[in-house]
Amino acid sequence: MEGYIIAVVLLLLAVVVILRIVRIVPQGYHWTIERFGKYTHTASPGLNIVIPIVQRVGRKINMMEQVLDIPPQDVISSDNASVNTDAVCFFQVLDAAKAAYQVNDLEIATRNLVMTNIRAVLGSMSLDEMLSNRDRINAQLLIKVDEATDPWGVKITRVEIKDVSPPADLVNAMGKQMKAEREKRALVLEAEGEREAAIQVAQGQKQSDILKAEGELEAAKREAEARERLAQAEAEATRMVSEAIANGDANAINYFVAQKYVDEQSNDDPA
Repeated sequence: MEGYIIAVVLLLLAVVVILRIVRIVPQGYHWTIERFGKYTHTASPGLNIVIPIVQRVGRKINMMEQVLDIPPQDVISSDNASVNTDAVCFFQVLDAAKAAYQVNDLEIATRNLVMTNIRAVLGSMSLDEMLSNRDRINAQLLIKVDEATDPWGVKITRVEIKDVSPPADLVNAMGKQMKAEREKRALVLEAEGEREAAIQVAQGQKQSDILKAEGELEAAKREAEARERLAQAEAEATRMVSEAIANGDANAINYFVAQKYVDEQSNDDPA
Protein backbone atom coordinates (compact mmCIF):
# COMPACT_ATOMS: atom_id res chain seq x y z
CA MET A 1 0.00 0.00 0.00
CA GLU A 2 2.77 2.37 0.87
CA GLY A 3 4.49 1.59 -2.42
CA TYR A 4 1.31 2.49 -4.27
CA ILE A 5 1.05 5.83 -2.48
CA ILE A 6 4.68 6.61 -3.21
CA ALA A 7 4.16 5.80 -6.89
CA VAL A 8 1.16 8.10 -7.07
CA VAL A 9 3.09 10.89 -5.36
CA LEU A 10 6.02 10.44 -7.71
CA LEU A 11 3.66 10.47 -10.69
CA LEU A 12 2.05 13.68 -9.51
CA LEU A 13 5.47 15.23 -8.96
CA ALA A 14 6.50 14.13 -12.45
CA VAL A 15 3.36 15.72 -13.92
CA VAL A 16 4.01 18.96 -12.02
CA VAL A 17 7.63 19.03 -13.13
CA ILE A 18 6.64 18.37 -16.74
CA LEU A 19 4.06 21.17 -16.56
CA ARG A 20 6.71 23.48 -15.14
CA ILE A 21 9.24 22.45 -17.77
CA VAL A 22 6.99 22.49 -20.85
CA ARG A 23 5.38 25.89 -21.33
CA ILE A 24 2.96 26.71 -24.16
CA VAL A 25 3.17 30.25 -25.47
CA PRO A 26 -0.09 31.32 -27.21
CA GLN A 27 -0.14 32.79 -30.70
CA GLY A 28 0.38 36.55 -30.74
CA TYR A 29 2.58 36.59 -27.61
CA HIS A 30 6.25 36.35 -26.78
CA TRP A 31 7.52 35.45 -23.32
CA THR A 32 10.85 36.51 -21.98
CA ILE A 33 12.86 33.76 -20.20
CA GLU A 34 15.12 34.67 -17.28
CA ARG A 35 17.87 32.62 -15.62
CA PHE A 36 18.33 33.57 -11.98
CA GLY A 37 16.58 36.87 -12.75
CA LYS A 38 18.65 37.74 -15.85
CA TYR A 39 17.12 37.76 -19.33
CA THR A 40 18.46 35.01 -21.57
CA HIS A 41 16.11 34.58 -24.53
CA THR A 42 12.57 35.02 -25.82
CA ALA A 43 10.09 32.16 -26.10
CA SER A 44 8.04 32.15 -29.31
CA PRO A 45 4.48 30.80 -29.71
CA GLY A 46 4.29 27.02 -29.26
CA LEU A 47 6.03 24.52 -26.95
CA ASN A 48 9.03 25.82 -25.01
CA ILE A 49 11.28 24.22 -22.37
CA VAL A 50 11.82 26.13 -19.13
CA ILE A 51 14.08 24.55 -16.53
CA PRO A 52 12.44 24.90 -13.11
CA ILE A 53 14.27 26.77 -10.35
CA VAL A 54 17.02 27.84 -12.77
CA GLN A 55 14.74 29.54 -15.30
CA ARG A 56 11.44 31.31 -15.11
CA VAL A 57 9.06 33.28 -17.33
CA GLY A 58 9.78 36.99 -17.03
CA ARG A 59 7.28 39.10 -19.04
CA LYS A 60 4.43 38.04 -21.28
CA ILE A 61 4.43 40.54 -24.16
CA ASN A 62 1.52 41.03 -26.54
CA MET A 63 2.98 41.21 -30.07
CA MET A 64 -0.29 42.08 -31.82
CA GLU A 65 -1.18 45.62 -32.89
CA GLN A 66 -2.83 47.40 -30.00
CA VAL A 67 -4.89 50.54 -29.63
CA LEU A 68 -4.17 53.06 -26.90
CA ASP A 69 -6.72 55.73 -26.01
CA ILE A 70 -5.15 59.10 -25.28
CA PRO A 71 -7.00 61.07 -22.58
CA PRO A 72 -8.41 64.46 -23.61
CA GLN A 73 -6.20 67.44 -22.74
CA ASP A 74 -6.18 71.20 -23.20
CA VAL A 75 -3.65 72.67 -25.62
CA ILE A 76 -2.74 76.34 -26.13
CA SER A 77 -2.21 77.32 -29.78
CA SER A 78 0.44 79.74 -31.00
CA ASP A 79 -2.22 82.50 -31.13
CA ASN A 80 -3.23 81.81 -27.49
CA ALA A 81 -6.44 79.89 -28.22
CA SER A 82 -7.26 77.07 -25.80
CA VAL A 83 -8.60 73.87 -27.39
CA ASN A 84 -9.44 70.43 -26.07
CA THR A 85 -7.92 67.52 -27.99
CA ASP A 86 -8.74 63.83 -28.08
CA ALA A 87 -6.53 61.23 -29.79
CA VAL A 88 -5.88 57.53 -30.28
CA CYS A 89 -2.60 55.69 -30.90
CA PHE A 90 -1.99 52.34 -32.60
CA PHE A 91 1.24 50.50 -31.84
CA GLN A 92 2.86 47.07 -32.16
CA VAL A 93 5.73 45.52 -30.21
CA LEU A 94 8.50 44.29 -32.52
CA ASP A 95 11.10 43.35 -29.91
CA ALA A 96 9.72 41.70 -26.77
CA ALA A 97 12.97 41.99 -24.81
CA LYS A 98 13.24 45.76 -25.35
CA ALA A 99 9.56 46.29 -24.56
CA ALA A 100 9.99 44.29 -21.35
CA TYR A 101 13.27 45.73 -20.03
CA GLN A 102 13.86 49.13 -21.68
CA VAL A 103 10.74 50.78 -20.23
CA ASN A 104 8.95 50.20 -16.97
CA ASP A 105 5.32 50.43 -18.15
CA LEU A 106 4.99 50.46 -21.92
CA GLU A 107 1.40 51.69 -22.16
CA ILE A 108 1.81 54.50 -19.63
CA ALA A 109 5.08 55.60 -21.20
CA THR A 110 3.60 55.59 -24.72
CA ARG A 111 0.48 57.45 -23.59
CA ASN A 112 2.49 60.17 -21.86
CA LEU A 113 4.82 60.44 -24.84
CA VAL A 114 1.91 60.92 -27.25
CA MET A 115 0.29 63.53 -24.99
CA THR A 116 3.55 65.47 -24.75
CA ASN A 117 4.05 65.48 -28.51
CA ILE A 118 0.44 66.54 -29.09
CA ARG A 119 1.05 69.61 -26.93
CA ALA A 120 4.31 70.30 -28.77
CA VAL A 121 2.95 69.92 -32.30
CA LEU A 122 -0.39 71.66 -31.80
CA GLY A 123 1.17 74.36 -29.63
CA SER A 124 3.31 75.45 -32.58
CA MET A 125 0.22 76.01 -34.77
CA SER A 126 -2.47 78.65 -34.92
CA LEU A 127 -6.10 77.73 -34.30
CA ASP A 128 -6.94 77.83 -38.01
CA GLU A 129 -4.03 75.48 -38.78
CA MET A 130 -5.18 73.08 -36.06
CA LEU A 131 -8.66 72.89 -37.52
CA SER A 132 -7.66 72.62 -41.19
CA ASN A 133 -4.47 70.49 -41.17
CA ARG A 134 -5.52 67.29 -39.41
CA ASP A 135 -3.57 65.02 -41.78
CA ARG A 136 -0.36 67.05 -41.37
CA ILE A 137 -0.75 66.95 -37.58
CA ASN A 138 -1.20 63.17 -37.61
CA ALA A 139 1.83 62.71 -39.85
CA GLN A 140 4.07 64.85 -37.61
CA LEU A 141 2.90 63.05 -34.47
CA LEU A 142 3.52 59.65 -36.07
CA ILE A 143 7.10 60.55 -37.01
CA LYS A 144 7.98 62.03 -33.61
CA VAL A 145 6.39 59.32 -31.44
CA ASP A 146 7.68 56.45 -33.58
CA GLU A 147 11.21 57.83 -33.37
CA ALA A 148 10.98 58.20 -29.59
CA THR A 149 9.63 54.66 -29.01
CA ASP A 150 12.12 52.91 -31.28
CA PRO A 151 14.52 52.10 -28.35
CA TRP A 152 11.62 50.31 -26.65
CA GLY A 153 11.21 47.86 -29.55
CA VAL A 154 7.85 49.42 -30.45
CA LYS A 155 6.50 50.48 -33.85
CA ILE A 156 3.91 53.26 -33.84
CA THR A 157 1.61 52.51 -36.78
CA ARG A 158 -0.85 55.39 -36.47
CA VAL A 159 -1.59 58.43 -34.35
CA GLU A 160 -4.99 59.98 -35.00
CA ILE A 161 -6.39 63.22 -33.60
CA LYS A 162 -10.03 62.36 -33.09
CA ASP A 163 -11.26 65.81 -32.15
CA VAL A 164 -10.07 69.40 -31.70
CA SER A 165 -12.71 71.35 -29.76
CA PRO A 166 -12.37 75.11 -29.19
CA PRO A 167 -14.29 76.67 -26.25
CA ALA A 168 -17.98 77.46 -26.77
CA ASP A 169 -17.48 81.24 -26.78
CA LEU A 170 -14.74 80.89 -29.38
CA VAL A 171 -16.97 78.66 -31.51
CA ASN A 172 -19.73 81.29 -31.36
CA ALA A 173 -17.27 84.02 -32.34
CA MET A 174 -15.99 81.91 -35.24
CA GLY A 175 -19.58 81.28 -36.35
CA LYS A 176 -20.32 85.01 -36.37
CA GLN A 177 -17.10 85.67 -38.28
CA MET A 178 -17.96 83.04 -40.88
CA LYS A 179 -21.49 84.48 -41.20
CA ALA A 180 -20.07 87.97 -41.71
CA GLU A 181 -17.65 86.68 -44.32
CA ARG A 182 -20.45 84.86 -46.17
CA GLU A 183 -22.58 88.02 -46.16
CA LYS A 184 -19.61 90.05 -47.38
CA ARG A 185 -18.98 87.59 -50.20
CA ALA A 186 -22.68 87.73 -51.11
CA LEU A 187 -22.59 91.54 -51.30
CA VAL A 188 -19.41 91.43 -53.39
CA LEU A 189 -20.96 88.91 -55.77
CA GLU A 190 -24.13 91.00 -56.02
CA ALA A 191 -22.13 94.16 -56.76
CA GLU A 192 -20.05 92.32 -59.34
CA GLY A 193 -23.24 91.02 -60.94
CA GLU A 194 -24.74 94.51 -61.14
CA ARG A 195 -21.48 95.87 -62.55
CA GLU A 196 -21.34 93.12 -65.15
CA ALA A 197 -24.97 93.77 -66.10
CA ALA A 198 -24.28 97.52 -66.47
CA ILE A 199 -21.26 96.75 -68.64
CA GLN A 200 -23.32 94.44 -70.81
CA VAL A 201 -26.06 97.07 -71.19
CA ALA A 202 -23.50 99.76 -72.05
CA GLN A 203 -21.80 97.49 -74.56
CA GLY A 204 -25.18 96.65 -76.08
CA GLN A 205 -26.11 100.31 -76.36
CA LYS A 206 -22.71 101.09 -77.85
CA GLN A 207 -23.08 98.34 -80.41
CA SER A 208 -26.58 99.56 -81.22
CA ASP A 209 -25.33 103.12 -81.73
CA ILE A 210 -22.50 101.86 -83.93
CA LEU A 211 -24.88 99.83 -86.05
CA LYS A 212 -27.29 102.78 -86.29
CA ALA A 213 -24.48 105.15 -87.33
CA GLU A 214 -23.20 102.65 -89.86
CA GLY A 215 -26.72 102.28 -91.25
CA GLU A 216 -27.18 106.04 -91.56
CA LEU A 217 -23.76 106.36 -93.21
CA GLU A 218 -24.60 103.62 -95.68
CA ALA A 219 -27.96 105.25 -96.45
CA ALA A 220 -26.29 108.63 -96.98
CA LYS A 221 -23.74 107.03 -99.30
CA ARG A 222 -26.46 105.36 -101.31
CA GLU A 223 -28.51 108.57 -101.48
CA ALA A 224 -25.45 110.52 -102.67
CA GLU A 225 -24.77 107.86 -105.29
CA ALA A 226 -28.38 108.04 -106.45
CA ARG A 227 -28.20 111.83 -106.70
CA GLU A 228 -24.93 111.58 -108.59
CA ARG A 229 -26.43 109.10 -111.04
CA LEU A 230 -29.52 111.35 -111.44
CA ALA A 231 -27.34 114.42 -112.07
CA GLN A 232 -25.31 112.46 -114.60
CA ALA A 233 -28.49 111.31 -116.31
CA GLU A 234 -29.88 114.88 -116.39
CA ALA A 235 -26.60 116.20 -117.72
CA GLU A 236 -26.59 113.54 -120.43
CA ALA A 237 -30.19 114.33 -121.30
CA THR A 238 -29.45 118.05 -121.46
CA ARG A 239 -26.49 117.39 -123.70
CA MET A 240 -28.53 115.24 -126.01
CA VAL A 241 -31.37 117.81 -126.14
CA SER A 242 -28.88 120.61 -126.79
CA GLU A 243 -27.41 118.67 -129.67
CA ALA A 244 -30.90 117.98 -131.03
CA ILE A 245 -31.83 121.67 -130.77
CA ALA A 246 -28.63 122.60 -132.49
CA ASN A 247 -29.60 120.21 -135.26
CA GLY A 248 -33.08 121.83 -135.44
CA ASP A 249 -35.08 118.89 -134.02
CA ALA A 250 -38.56 120.21 -133.08
CA ASN A 251 -39.31 117.24 -130.79
CA ALA A 252 -36.23 117.96 -128.76
CA ILE A 253 -37.28 121.57 -128.36
CA ASN A 254 -40.72 120.53 -127.16
CA TYR A 255 -39.14 117.99 -124.69
CA PHE A 256 -36.84 120.66 -123.32
CA VAL A 257 -39.73 123.15 -122.81
CA ALA A 258 -41.88 120.47 -121.18
CA GLN A 259 -39.04 119.42 -118.83
CA LYS A 260 -38.51 122.99 -117.68
CA TYR A 261 -42.22 123.37 -117.06
CA VAL A 262 -42.34 120.17 -114.96
CA ASP A 263 -39.31 121.31 -112.91
CA GLU A 264 -40.90 124.68 -112.21
CA GLN A 265 -44.16 123.05 -111.17
CA SER A 266 -42.27 120.70 -108.84
CA ASN A 267 -40.45 123.58 -107.19
CA ASP A 268 -43.72 125.52 -106.72
CA ASP A 269 -45.55 122.48 -105.21
CA PRO A 270 -45.69 123.02 -101.39
CA ALA A 271 -45.80 119.26 -100.82
